[in-house]
Amino acid sequence: MGISVFRFAARKRAFTIWQKLGYLPWRKEKKARGGKASGEFYKGAFNDIPFLNDDAKRTFQQLLLRPGHMIRDYISGQHERYLAPFTALIIFYAFFALISSILQPIQQDPRKLFDEKATVAMEEAMEGEEGNVDRQRLVFKTMQIVQKGYIYLHLDQFPDEVHTKREASIAAFEGRLRSQGIPLFLGEFFLLWFAMAIALRRYKLGMSACAACSAYVLCQFCFFMLFALLLSWGRKASVGIVLMGLVLAVDYHQLLGITWKKSIGRTVATGFHYFLLYAVVLITISIAAVLLAYFRA
Repeated sequence: MGISVFRFAARKRAFTIWQKLGYLPWRKEKKARGGKASGEFYKGAFNDIPFLNDDAKRTFQQLLLRPGHMIRDYISGQHERYLAPFTALIIFYAFFALISSILQPIQQDPRKLFDEKATVAMEEAMEGEEGNVDRQRLVFKTMQIVQKGYIYLHLDQFPDEVHTKREASIAAFEGRLRSQGIPLFLGEFFLLWFAMAIALRRYKLGMSACAACSAYVLCQFCFFMLFALLLSWGRKASVGIVLMGLVLAVDYHQLLGITWKKSIGRTVATGFHYFLLYAVVLITISIAAVLLAYFRA
């Protein structure tokens, strides 16, 4: 019993050291053996394939086991050991898009969700005072604008909303991008980038550092989305907000070296700024679409 406890404590200590350093200082590198080895036939065959080379494997492993430390190492200048942030994001999300297209996850029509919420809001408003009715009508109009903006960014998925040649061209362009998996991460990348830049401004992280953080964090989200997709066999391709917040809190705790309380606070601030920016983008696009339709009429 005592020996097993000692072994567990030693392995835990070794794992903690590996998390902080990224390697075990007492482990020597393996020397090349003489003679022919069984793996020489395919040795080095995948070095030029980004998703299968050693850098990709190391990036995948360390993003799961020591994400914040790995991001800190990359920002500090250790670029040769890992995939570049945006390269990793493109590769991992392209792989996720491939698996997603094969399993064809069932997705809910967002228009129904907006309509249900708006109906409930209006019904509650009718039971209240007149001032409350005005506020609920404002909420109803806002939700309609947000819904229109969302549809305008997904015209390829809503062919019944396409009425003009311009909208048909936009829908074709969006469909082409979506077939490559690009919208799965591009919008989220920019929103999370700016949200992190705002939430972490007191820690003096530059825009390039926040961009690297955003890309690597989205890679982590991609891993868990892929796990959810495979475990549910295509019925679910998203992860909960709680899990995303937990991942981000761990990243901040390791990256910034702050307490868990401060890490959770920065996570909440990042989420708040993310959804605020998302609402601003949707409302701006919706207003632009309404104005274009008005001037064309």
